[in-house]
Amino acid sequence: MSDTRQLRARYRRILRFAARYMVLEWWFELVLPRFGLERIAARRRLGRAAHIARHFHTLAIDLGGLMIKVGQFMSSRLDVLPVEITSELEGLQDEVPAVDFVLIRESAERELGLTLERAFEFFDPSPIAAASFGQVHRARLTPADAADVGFSDVVVKVQRPGISDIIDVDLAALRKVSRWLSRVRFISRRVDLPALLEEFAIISLREIDYLNEGSNAERFSTNFAGDPRVQAPAVVWERTTRRILTLADATAIKINDKRRLEAAGIDPAAVADELSRAMFEQLFMHRFFHADPHPGNIFVTPSDPNRADTSTPDWTLTFIDFGMMGEVPENLSRGLQRLIIAAAARDAPGLVASVRDMGVLLRSAETAPLERAMGELFDRFGGMGFTELQQVDPQEFRAFGNEFSEVVRTMPFQLPENFLLIIRAVSVTSGVASNLDSGYNVWTAIEPFAQRLARDEGGGTAREFAKQALSSAGLLLRLPQQLESVATLMQRGQLAVETPGADKRLRMIEQLVRRTLSAVLFVGLLLGGILLHPTEPILGLVLMISAAAPLAHALFAGLFSRTRLF
Repeated sequence: MSDTRQLRARYRRILRFAARYMVLEWWFELVLPRFGLERIAARRRLGRAAHIARHFHTLAIDLGGLMIKVGQFMSSRLDVLPVEITSELEGLQDEVPAVDFVLIRESAERELGLTLERAFEFFDPSPIAAASFGQVHRARLTPADAADVGFSDVVVKVQRPGISDIIDVDLAALRKVSRWLSRVRFISRRVDLPALLEEFAIISLREIDYLNEGSNAERFSTNFAGDPRVQAPAVVWERTTRRILTLADATAIKINDKRRLEAAGIDPAAVADELSRAMFEQLFMHRFFHADPHPGNIFVTPSDPNRADTSTPDWTLTFIDFGMMGEVPENLSRGLQRLIIAAAARDAPGLVASVRDMGVLLRSAETAPLERAMGELFDRFGGMGFTELQQVDPQEFRAFGNEFSEVVRTMPFQLPENFLLIIRAVSVTSGVASNLDSGYNVWTAIEPFAQRLARDEGGGTAREFAKQALSSAGLLLRLPQQLESVATLMQRGQLAVETPGADKRLRMIEQLVRRTLSAVLFVGLLLGGILLHPTEPILGLVLMISAAAPLAHALFAGLFSRTRLF
């Protein structure tokens, strides 16, 4: 009964917190503007957002459980929430208090049906990590179990007692809050909160199923079975249940510990390149990826210098913690391939179009502002490595960041959860790699992968056309500086022409750009038709026939009017 009362009190506390700040926002955003005081509401809007986030941070630390996950989840939702909120919620994971070992022992022994002394030869009562749903302890298998699995040192993740009931109560409260907020027209137009919450619930419930995490670890290992550079710890299934996970102890050098890497004779820059390759391999080849590759979840394991097989690499990347994994469905995978090729070519319109095609952006959305923002970001920062970016004036970064984030928040889209996990994985990977190698450039890492994606899409003919498409995109980027500048200004509506001679040249430039784009469109349609024809013959044939129109435009547009332009 005491537990029931505590859960009810928890439920009411969450609702009180939500109701309090909903009323506060209702007062500032709806009531004050009716009395002509909208400036007061607007002036303090960001400050109120930061205030609410700080109070939620305190609530999350006090309640623990799913509230920690909610804070972490919101801290990554830059597509929905302003930075004033997300920055206040960063770092929640580092503040999770550990559970008393007496409770951990009771929970573990109840799950295993054995005392810890019988289940393990040694079990360290001090945790090496504490998280919102569980905590991790070092242990050693009994000699009999060690002989069966081939190793003795293990780590044991034990679920926090009562966490399942806490998650159920928290989800019930959050569902009620989401229904309240969905009645607010401004919010319902921009965010499908109930759907967003259900995505979050699915991820959270999967995370507390340690049998699922063990299966994820084995699937990850299978995907990299032929890659000697990447590995995952083996699962000890005899000591694993839905609430306990026992793995081989893979503790080694943390991937961000440059001093220890260099002391071991390992080049941090090589580690950065290997991490980048491994993550792109997961995302675009396996379509099953580690969604939380922060430094605490990746070790660099030096090989035994006395190993008999010297053909094996002298170090490996070891991933751990497979509770948060992402999968890329077929339709999203194709869209992401188009997106990564567009990003490699610094093609802002192509990138925005790929986002629209993936269903992230509504078809009715006006994309020009987003294209302009992406174009400006590509123009200014697209080719820079980490060292070059450090030389940029922070004020310039801030100005670009403010412009871009504002554009994103005003666009009518919401990232699907699987796409959010992809962004999280790539951004965390880029951050870790940049820390290892100051010259790391995510664009340089993407470009060869984009070419590989294009090559792997089909047979020899398709590969040739893919190369042409990439070459055409590169050609557009290498146009003379004057043409590129004028074309960019034309696209952004920033070009003012005052002389008849310039008008004629402008028309010529517009025609040249259109013909060049028609050539790229021809290659794209023909390539798409070739790739689709084996599985979708009708659609493939339609695309190949459709390629004739842009080809004709590219070859003959302006042929008879060229003499009139000058």
